[in-house]
Amino acid sequence: MENTSSLKRSSKRSDILEHTLHGITETLEQALFAEEISARAGLFQSLDARVKVISILALLIGVALSHSLFVLLAIYFLTLLFAWTSAIPAGFLIKRVWLALPFFTGLIVLPALFITPGPAFLHLPLGLIITQTGLTSAAFLLLRVSTSVSLTLLLILTTPWNTVLSALGVLRVPDVFILILGMTYRYIYLLLHTANDMFLSRKSRMVGRLNTSENQKMLAAVSATLLDKSLSLSSEVYLAMQSRGYRGTIVTLKSFRMQSKDWLWLFVFLGITTLSIVLGR
Repeated sequence: MENTSSLKRSSKRSDILEHTLHGITETLEQALFAEEISARAGLFQSLDARVKVISILALLIGVALSHSLFVLLAIYFLTLLFAWTSAIPAGFLIKRVWLALPFFTGLIVLPALFITPGPAFLHLPLGLIITQTGLTSAAFLLLRVSTSVSLTLLLILTTPWNTVLSALGVLRVPDVFILILGMTYRYIYLLLHTANDMFLSRKSRMVGRLNTSENQKMLAAVSATLLDKSLSLSSEVYLAMQSRGYRGTIVTLKSFRMQSKDWLWLFVFLGITTLSIVLGR
């Protein structure tokens, strides 16, 4: 009986790990590789990449400096409106944001409901009390995070990643920072796919089930192999970049040209940011 329960626990751990890796890879493919959405006809797709980067950064600053729930709600619904005019389904954007919030922001928000001093709002069993101050703080945090993530997704989904990096280079962002972003984007996707392939290959050659110690050894071997592959790949990529003329400066063939429409929307977004900061005091 003990051996059977041990085998069940080890198989569950292995299945959970495989499903987690598979889920993360699918999420990255849908969230980061957005060529299909960025190729659609829409408001944000038609704007200059530099305008989009500056506008999103300005709106993020407005969200961070605003102290009004009404203003934060207004910016969030404006983000959904911009997503709709950019051919992004509102349900797609909402699910991408609010499905992840409970696992990350919720861990921070939940204790704040009870430990933040203030007037009692709701009495719960076991002597727990949700305070009005805690509820307000939780609402601010949730709205700030959801709005910021929605704005970032709006930029990523409507602009190819290489174009975003090119726009950052034109805006005088340090080359090292841009290079780290570009390589991180590619490495996360590549390494997760490599890990999935390794687990699938290992699973296809297994006969029966592994016990706990064997499962741990297998996971350790896969992790070590993945680390070795990443180090080897980084060295090969760096040598390949040097052989093609890379000397620490990124050269891009992407040219940007501002039009009257781009200037108009840039002033609109900056105006929204200024208004949100003033009204949110």
